[in-house]
Amino acid sequence: MSFTPAPYTPFELSPDELTAAVLRYASNPLYLDNDDWENADNPYRRQLRPQVVPHLDFSRVLPREELLSYQGLATQRILTTIYEADLVFLPQAGLAEKWEDFRRFYNPTNRVLGEIIRPALERQVFGFLDDEVEVAGAWTRDSLVEFLRNIDNRDRQTPSLAEAAIEKSVDPQRAARMWLIQFAPDFLSEASPMIRNVLGNYGPVQSEWFKIIVDEYGYGVHSTKHSTLFENTLRSVGLETDLHHYWQYYLNSSLLMNNYFHYLGKNHELLFRYLGALYYTETTLVDFCERAAGLLTRVFGDSVDVRYFTEHVHIDTHHGRMALEKLILPLVDTYGETVIPEIVRGFEEFQVVADIADRDFAAQIEWMDDRPRYLALHDPVWEAIQSGRVTAPVAHLVEPRGELSNTHCHDGDELCHIVSGTMRFESGFDSTQILRAGEGTVIRRNRLHGANIESAECVYEIHSIGDHQACLS
Repeated sequence: MSFTPAPYTPFELSPDELTAAVLRYASNPLYLDNDDWENADNPYRRQLRPQVVPHLDFSRVLPREELLSYQGLATQRILTTIYEADLVFLPQAGLAEKWEDFRRFYNPTNRVLGEIIRPALERQVFGFLDDEVEVAGAWTRDSLVEFLRNIDNRDRQTPSLAEAAIEKSVDPQRAARMWLIQFAPDFLSEASPMIRNVLGNYGPVQSEWFKIIVDEYGYGVHSTKHSTLFENTLRSVGLETDLHHYWQYYLNSSLLMNNYFHYLGKNHELLFRYLGALYYTETTLVDFCERAAGLLTRVFGDSVDVRYFTEHVHIDTHHGRMALEKLILPLVDTYGETVIPEIVRGFEEFQVVADIADRDFAAQIEWMDDRPRYLALHDPVWEAIQSGRVTAPVAHLVEPRGELSNTHCHDGDELCHIVSGTMRFESGFDSTQILRAGEGTVIRRNRLHGANIESAECVYEIHSIGDHQACLS
């Protein structure tokens, strides 16, 4: 008896099905709003704000100019959580009070629901790279080598925008701590995305790649493991070292940069793209880490432990050479020039992602530093609204003491106006302002912030003003 199978249909959710599936995933009790700004030694709890999910559209590709929107932030947070269900995390102080959270995070329902929505979410936040990066022309082994080694001609000493923002900040130590917090999603589980690529069987290159991973894990000596060195850095500047302690302070673009490597590692069809991104990051980390060690020492003095960064100055010179000579070129020799455009694409894509993160962090520090100016802007913007010169949609809110608005951002400028009561407004790590009746602040587009109610009750308004500059003309 012959069998005629039904036509093969790729799996895809409709927009409504996708929203329902995301909401089901994000409604796990682990992912509800927190009652505090920080997560205490619980790697399973991450605030995904499921109450906002029904108002979002996960079905479209975000263009670059919308990556830092709330939609982008929500998607990056969810993707981080999905990817990390593949990794093993245990609380530093044990599981006594977290056993149920442990089981909920790793149970099949959580993992399967995440995998169902992952492809669509990846398309939403990484699809823009198809427009940003074009790899054209005929590539050969020799032209690839020339292209990759041209990176040696870059400017090695000019600080990034993020580094410059720290140096000129009104509070360099606060800015530097905020900077270190952004690295935590990657550095505290360093090389985990890369490990996805050494599973299976594909010859000598697999073993060469494993050597890089062994370096990252300190050759099996826990005290020299790179993530341990980073924990020492955090501890030396007064920061906690448990995973995602500072979840609410991660910028959208910091998660984007970390998730990019998970995206490439999780999807093995992007293996060669990963190699290009790996070569770029291993090669440029040498100069970055040298500058970072100097910057942190200038900001904190000799008390800061910079061995994480000085170790990378040494080891990544070696890793960059290994990535080219032991991984990329042998694979090109074995599988032909057809894989070269993907290697080039990964090299170029990660530069785009890193540039977005660099600009975003600098903008956040500027927003934190300029807090007095945005507080002062309240009065003229409020007057423009009251006089009728500016008409803006408004949300009226009444919240009790202790009500925490977990960190988020807005897609346009907003005016927060306090009618009665007291609010603690948070614009970044260790960046707090108390707002009382008649006061308020302009909230900049795409800037991470949150709030907590300090009085028995607080009545306040959020006016969606679009561009605050237009209110002042």
